[in-house]
Amino acid sequence: MRTIAIALVAAAALLSGPALQAKPRLNPEQQLAKLLEGREAGKPVHCISQHDTRDMRVLDGTAIVYGWGNTIWVNVPRNVEDLDDDDIMVTRTSGSQLCSLDIVHTVDRMSHMTTGFVNLGEFVPYRRVTKVAKAD
Repeated sequence: MRTIAIALVAAAALLSGPALQAKPRLNPEQQLAKLLEGREAGKPVHCISQHDTRDMRVLDGTAIVYGWGNTIWVNVPRNVEDLDDDDIMVTRTSGSQLCSLDIVHTVDRMSHMTTGFVNLGEFVPYRRVTKVAKAD
């Protein structure tokens, strides 16, 4: 009986270890700030290439972030409060670009029912800042 009790205590200690080490979940504003670390904002543009929209992240009630690598594009829709990272974003474009006049429909992941839409704003490019070494 004592061996079982020791085994249970040891198992509980092992299982609780990862929970104690887990990092706190960042809120959407903190996630955006982390994505923008080491980057500098450029001049906003009205359209970006469909190529730049392949990697998209929705930050609940905050922004849509497109792209990866050296340049990411941040779009804060006019009705940003309607952004929900649980929704599927459905974009219909008439050309090879995604523009600030485009409307993105949102669809519930479970029911596949339309939940609303967001009106895209301008796209702000954020490029990595290259560190210049100081001469001694």
